[in-house]
Amino acid sequence: MKLKQLEVFTAVADHRSFSKAAEKLYLTQPTVSVYISSLERELNAKLFVRNTKEIHVTEQGLQLYQYAREMLALQNKIKEIFQPDSQEKEPRLVVAASTVPSRYLLPDILARYQEKYSCGQLELRESDSARVIEDVEKHVADVGFTGTALENKTCRYIPFYEDELVIITPNTSRYRMIQKQEDNLDWIRKEPMIFREEGSGTRKEAEKQLRMAGIDVGKLHVAASADSTETIKRFVKNGIGITMISSLAAQEEIVSGKVLTFPMAKNKSTRKLYVVYNNSCALSAQARNLVQVVQELYPVCSSM
Repeated sequence: MKLKQLEVFTAVADHRSFSKAAEKLYLTQPTVSVYISSLERELNAKLFVRNTKEIHVTEQGLQLYQYAREMLALQNKIKEIFQPDSQEKEPRLVVAASTVPSRYLLPDILARYQEKYSCGQLELRESDSARVIEDVEKHVADVGFTGTALENKTCRYIPFYEDELVIITPNTSRYRMIQKQEDNLDWIRKEPMIFREEGSGTRKEAEKQLRMAGIDVGKLHVAASADSTETIKRFVKNGIGITMISSLAAQEEIVSGKVLTFPMAKNKSTRKLYVVYNNSCALSAQARNLVQVVQELYPVCSSM
């Protein structure tokens, strides 16, 4: 097995397309097909399911993908250390981020990064917090941004932003009455709830805050769950249920009056957002620069 095979394989998996992978790698499409076919023969595994419109990564392909990304990331780090002046390829920074930091904080952070360090390629991978941490641990991503910190000996977490969690509901007369009359969270026990998916930092923090308020999460009526913050907000606006969400994510709907907002607690209920990186190996120059930019934009961020 050659690293070039793995590079081609990950490109096809990332783009879900042989032609786009070929374009990205400056190869012909037949050459990409040859690389994939030889890799499948060597591993005796089917890595992709192909049809006329698109391709899908198989279960075996997903298993290989994690190892392949880790091996390629380590190859790049070795090149950085031993071939610092090599011009063979532009340096690449892979950033993994959960939904809230990815959509509401990273645009400004990455714009400042590009302005200050206008070189190399930048790749942003959005997923839930658990997957972000896993990608950083396995060297798939150089730096991560998450809404939760999990116990992990290889990862270091740097808090950089305090995000408030709030409850949002449809803007109806019923909920406006609740907003005037209720001064605790007991009323939500009978409400249809919409949660983020398992692994979401927002969900973990919401469940934690509910338990602190004396509410048994297991007894709540869960009407729906979704892995998209935008989908959840549409569910709420359409009256499907209520949810606990980052105030950052719901700011536009709150200001416009499309939803009503309730505090999670009498005092502000905040959670920390974190920069996370793998502490078991040296950070690349690009990753160090990005962390530096975060510290400049958010001085509360503790020093490395």
